[in-house]
Amino acid sequence: MGKAKRTPAAAATRKGPQSGGRKAPAPPPPAPIPSSPRDRASSKGKAAPPGKEPPAAPDELCALALGAQKERWLQFQKRQRVSCEEAARLLLDTFEYQGLVKHTGGCHCGAVRFEVWASADLHVFDCNCSICVKKQNKHFIVPASHFKLLKGADSLATYTFNTHCAQHTFCKTCGVQSFYTPRSNPDGYGIAPHCLDEGTVSSVTIEAINGKEWEKAVKGHPTIRSMSKE
Repeated sequence: MGKAKRTPAAAATRKGPQSGGRKAPAPPPPAPIPSSPRDRASSKGKAAPPGKEPPAAPDELCALALGAQKERWLQFQKRQRVSCEEAARLLLDTFEYQGLVKHTGGCHCGAVRFEVWASADLHVFDCNCSICVKKQNKHFIVPASHFKLLKGADSLATYTFNTHCAQHTFCKTCGVQSFYTPRSNPDGYGIAPHCLDEGTVSSVTIEAINGKEWEKAVKGHPTIRSMSKE
């Protein structure tokens, strides 16, 4: 039989690595197109890969719409060396607690520490109920929002009796009650003025209250209930 003739197409299909044929070289990749200034600007808004977030620029540290006060705000942060959140807290404290000062205090051993916003001129109650007499529980009353426990939540123990409404909290280590929740003002705190740090109290006015007839005394008092209100 005669040999079959191979067409050029058939020959091309047989050529490959096993037959010694060579692949055609791949075309070179297209050259990158230079980005325009507009493209570079738009790429700044793209999210960075996870774990590679770029550091925020100074004028991007605060998301507040500050308008014309933006530069003044940033300069304040730099001078005071505070974050945007800390600067906002300073502003809010100054506005919300006008006429008040920030007192700090705590127990004897230092395990319990707190801060409280109140007047520099304290109005202190001296109650003669059974427990207040025994522990000399002189205290002034503030709203709960004006009080902040800085440390020692795990160091506190609580004693209650009778109605169990008053929460007599004290340090488990040294036994000092520097603050508590009074029965007359369960939405606030009673702060022991003698447990405050020195330097923020201008004067102390002491008012005796007849805790032996507690219901009558509290009901007839003109202001004690309102002292724990905003």
